Amino acid sequence: MLGALVVFSAGLPPSASAADVQSQQWYLSAMKADEMWKVSTGKGVKVAVIDSGVNASTPSLKGQVLLGEVPKAVAYGATQDYSGHGTTMAELIAGTGAGDGLKGLAPDAKIVPYRIALDDLTEKAERAKTASSAQAIRAAADTDAKIINMSFGSPGDEPEQEAAVKYAQSKGKLLFAGVGNDAKRKSLIGYPAAYPYVVGVAASDENGKAGDFSEYGNYVDLAAPGLDVPSWCDETFRSYCTGKGTSQATAIASASAALIWSAHPKWTANQVLASLIDTAGRDWAKNDPSTYLGYGLIRPRKVLENSSFNPGPANTDPLARENVTGVTDEAGNKPSASASAPQPSKATAGGKTSAVASTSDTSDNTTMWIALGAAAAALALGGGAFAVIRSRRSA
Repeated sequence: MLGALVVFSAGLPPSASAADVQSQQWYLSAMKADEMWKVSTGKGVKVAVIDSGVNASTPSLKGQVLLGEVPKAVAYGATQDYSGHGTTMAELIAGTGAGDGLKGLAPDAKIVPYRIALDDLTEKAERAKTASSAQAIRAAADTDAKIINMSFGSPGDEPEQEAAVKYAQSKGKLLFAGVGNDAKRKSLIGYPAAYPYVVGVAASDENGKAGDFSEYGNYVDLAAPGLDVPSWCDETFRSYCTGKGTSQATAIASASAALIWSAHPKWTANQVLASLIDTAGRDWAKNDPSTYLGYGLIRPRKVLENSSFNPGPANTDPLARENVTGVTDEAGNKPSASASAPQPSKATAGGKTSAVASTSDTSDNTTMWIALGAAAAALALGGGAFAVIRSRRSA
């Protein structure tokens, strides 16, 4: 049974005024956004943001939100954001930066807003009127939005939501979801990120390390910036806070896909995803993805800078291995419902993580959820050097 749906971001005390919020979007320079925008700005791509609603009146989102394209059956409250979370995700994807607000990574993409009942929508009457996640996913699947952003999750799996995800995939949508923020406490498997056909996104810091809160497992597919990212503090939209979470990472991953799809409008969802996987920053073999960072750190610039980039076959699922296998431990077994919660890695200064356990490879592969490995290397993501720490996984 599905547990409470929660958002995968956390705000800290206000530290970014509207006047300097863009200077704190460190990932824009790290990813060389200015260079990417010479090739693509996301124009022509619509992103469905399924969240707490999207406030279409913030300076950065004026003209960016397509309320009229939300199916009427699920349109209630779509532009009435009850927490500020959905608006942040929309701005990170497609904000214009007007009024010194957040600048989206795909500033010419458009947002189609959906409001669902997350755990901080407490009024019973409002919850009753608000769509469920499954309803919103199905509704988005029946529109021409190409990308579905789901910066929320639950430790419980639910048949209706899974069926909605499969339906959206059958309609050619590319779905992204945060893997969750609870690694320091229990690192439970998060849904919808763990469902087949959903790209599970982990959060990395400015050095390319997985955040110590970012959940891990074989359902982590890609990593994106998710620490020290400015976010609206709350539903009053008076100030930005310094936020962190796989929510923010998911929005940046969705925006990255929008940039690529805008530049290559004839590509399929499989091809857009394959290009992100092929160009992801990693220091390990592509066929041996990381438990913490999946296939690596997103680098859409590596696709955009090559006008003849080959994305592979249109109908080949780049996550076929994971989607057939489902969530498993590193020995290939399905996690038991009664299994004890895994022990997360210990935090060190600066929010970095350190290895507290390791396993050696055997013919039977490795143990269930292993702690963060000690292997590290520097690699280029955008213009800066991003240190990557990983552990092996098999799927």
